[in-house]
Amino acid sequence: MRLEDKVAIITGAGSGMGRVAAQMFAAEGAKVVVAEFDERGGTETERLVADAGGEASYIKTDVSREGDARAMVDHAVKRFGRVDVLYNNAGIMPEADHSVTDTDVAVWDQVMAVNLRGVFLGCKYAIPRMVEQGSGSVINISSFVAILGCSVPQDAYTASKGAVLSLTRSLAVQFGPNGVRSNAICPGPIETPLLMDWLLKDEAAKQLRLARNPTGRFGKPEEIVNAAVYLASDESRWTNGAQFVIDGGITVNYF
Repeated sequence: MRLEDKVAIITGAGSGMGRVAAQMFAAEGAKVVVAEFDERGGTETERLVADAGGEASYIKTDVSREGDARAMVDHAVKRFGRVDVLYNNAGIMPEADHSVTDTDVAVWDQVMAVNLRGVFLGCKYAIPRMVEQGSGSVINISSFVAILGCSVPQDAYTASKGAVLSLTRSLAVQFGPNGVRSNAICPGPIETPLLMDWLLKDEAAKQLRLARNPTGRFGKPEEIVNAAVYLASDESRWTNGAQFVIDGGITVNYF
């Protein structure tokens, strides 16, 4: 198994891509810390992993709170003895996030708190553990919108994901000499509740986004997590500071 005996913290693992990641990591032999704010979702992921023969432990986590981030890492070390992977997956995309000209400051701050501060805090407490071990993999979920503009903007989300890319590069340079690799994945639109609940309410928005994708469909969560499994595994031991754009070809399509 590709992740045998590795300990992985996955934030936002109570639903969507995070839950799929927890299941796929566990199937590859990882011991998974399910870091999730929603208790029902987090405990359900823990149960699904256990039912499939894997090992997982849930901890209620608000990634935007420093105390929760510290407790999340401490929980991993206490329960499983180490931290090999930090998978910063948790993120929000509120409907009220629009252009800078009409987005409320409270919405902007909320998005930055989860999408950017959450990554910062997870890294703040997980990376020192990895440095002590002499190895580790940080996987940050950014987005394809971090590298191109959008005529239908969600500017807080876009800015937060662009900052995650920049932070990832800085982490790669700082901690690569200590055996800690940092990489980012930039997914295109993925069929998760976060996106689909919104697009199902707005058929025009759905068709607009599909028209710009050469594959003619949204991505599947496992198509992103497959890349994360590679980054978590020893197969990627010389992959550091990379950004994997997995979007069906949206970012190369000009018309």
